Parts: sequence; C-alpha cells; structure tokens
Amino acid sequence: MEYNIAVIKGDGIGPEVVDAAIEVLNEIGKKYKHNFKYEEVLAGGVAYDVYNNPLPEETLEICRNSDAVILGAVGGPKWDDLPGDKRPEAALLGLRKGLGLYANLRPAILFEALSDACPLKPEIIGEGLDICVVRELTGGIYFGDRGYKETEMGMAAYDIMIYSKQEIERIAKVAFNMAQKRSKILTSVDKANILESSRLWRKTVEEVAKDYPDVTLNHMYVDNAAMQLVRYPQQFDVIVTENMFGDILSDEASMITGSIGMLPSASLGENNKGMYEPVHGSAPDIAGQGKANPIATIMSIAMMLKYSFNLSEESENIEFAVKKALDEGHRTLDIVSKGDNALGTKEMTQVILKNI
Repeated sequence: MEYNIAVIKGDGIGPEVVDAAIEVLNEIGKKYKHNFKYEEVLAGGVAYDVYNNPLPEETLEICRNSDAVILGAVGGPKWDDLPGDKRPEAALLGLRKGLGLYANLRPAILFEALSDACPLKPEIIGEGLDICVVRELTGGIYFGDRGYKETEMGMAAYDIMIYSKQEIERIAKVAFNMAQKRSKILTSVDKANILESSRLWRKTVEEVAKDYPDVTLNHMYVDNAAMQLVRYPQQFDVIVTENMFGDILSDEASMITGSIGMLPSASLGENNKGMYEPVHGSAPDIAGQGKANPIATIMSIAMMLKYSFNLSEESENIEFAVKKALDEGHRTLDIVSKGDNALGTKEMTQVILKNI
C-alpha cells in the first residue's frame, strides 16, 4: 500500500521528534511492504518567518490532499508579541478548521515501567491507568466570536462559547463508539449548572446515549472532574467534553502518566482522515540539543496507522516496541529516575527501532 503524508515539523523540538517518528514509520514500511511518501510543508512560527503567515494556503491545500498529517509542535517565545492571528498557535486552529478535524483523541496511559514517575501515590494509581479524553475540536470558545468593546469600567475583551446541537452529536457519537470498544463507561464533562451551552451539551449527549444502551453514561462538572482525576483516576475510562475543558483536562491527565512527553494525540474528521501530533509543546529551552523525548510523536504515528490507515498490526508493533524499550529501562531526560543516565532523542529512537 502507498500512503501520502503531509509533514509539518514546526518549531522548537518539533523537527527532532518528527524525524524520529519518520524513522520508525519507515522501518514499519520495510517490514510490512508499505510505501510512505512524505511532503514537508511549513506551519507555525517558522512559516511566519518565511511567509509572514503561520498557515500558508499552500500548506493547508497540501494537507487537504494528503491521506494524513504529521505535526511536530508550534510556538515559542520568539513569536509571543505577535497579534493573535499571526501567532504560531493560529496555525493549529486553522488546520483543525480547514481540515474539518472535530474529534481529538488523547489517550493517557501510565506504563507499568513508569509508575515511579507518576506524581500520585501508588495506592491512588493502583495497577496503572488507561484513560482516553475525547475532546471536541472545532467549536466552543476557541472558535466563537471575540473582540473588544468599551464598558462602564473601561475597555473589555470578550470570547463567546457557542455550540450547535450537530457539533455535540457528532463528538458524542465518536466518544460512545470509543467506549464500546473499551470498558463501556463514558463520562461527559460540562458546566451545566452555570453555562447554557453546557445545558444543551448535556441534553444532547443524553439523547445520543439512547442509541448506545450498552454504554454507561455519567455526567460530571468540569471542576469536579479536575479534582477526581487526581483523587481517583481509575473511575474514568473515556471522557468526552468540549474544546476548552478538553484542552485543560487532557493536559492534567497527561501529567498523571509521569510526563507530557509520553502522550500522543489524533485529531480526526470525516472518513477518519486525521492529523497526528504529540500533546507536548515546542520546548524551545531544549530545542536542538537532542534531549527531547520522541515517544509521544512515535505513539502518534501508531495512532495514525490504526485510525487513518486501518493498519492495526503495524500500530500494535510500534506500541510493543515502545513498551519493550521502557521495560528494558531506557529513559529520556523527562522520565529518567535519579541516578540513571538519560538517553538522547536519537538514542531512544534507535532502541525503539531495534524492537520493531
């Protein structure tokens, strides 16, 4: 099989971790006789430097015509003073909207070998964690009307959170389908005691639930969910929530696993076309030093193989290779234990390659 993949290496450590992931993907291609063709395009801060635009139209068009997109990371202090529409992060919103990527899947798995890296007590994490956050990606406050206006108390800024019933229905269906393949428990997170948009969210999720009688649906306010994630995380299996709540809760869930450098993500649209990226940021403080953890990006391409290309065996091979590397005691700087030597980006990648 041949697959066309758009590659956005981005800023900071983005190029380093994407290069590592492509090495692993090429090894999978050799083993299973697949041909992965790459077309590199610019987005984020580096695109602004070249085109004065964080998301050139050419980049978006090439991504639209690809089978999937691999993204490193964007952003950095170099571009912090730019207007909002010129900042590197605007490229993320533009890609999600332009590609119709409305469902963000963020698995948070605590590998047994990394249990010591978890900041929670052993009696809280038990035998480990496996949570998947399903985050709505193209609606809510990140895409609502925004602006400035004069008020009695001077200049004010506003951002409007808005959701349509159709937007809620489609993300709910993704979450229920995910729950059916796992433990059949779904927690919908909202703020229905305060927000009108959350009341519509809860009502619509309950309507969708009628088509999934085998899934147990729970509701939880977002503030309580944030507390419960660190109090008793085993109660969660699949969490579905709106854009901003999902942004925050998925980062919290990722830190429970020991390091944000371990967490992959998939952003999916219709027909499972998707963009795959690590949850972590561009980490400009270690960029170019060969210290970045490549595992989140490598696990992201495992998700790409599974969700966009329907190559489950190939995906599981990568997951096995990563788990074996960790079980053997190999660590990067962000997950290393006191007294151990940390591997660099390339060294950890080579270990994983040997396990394919």
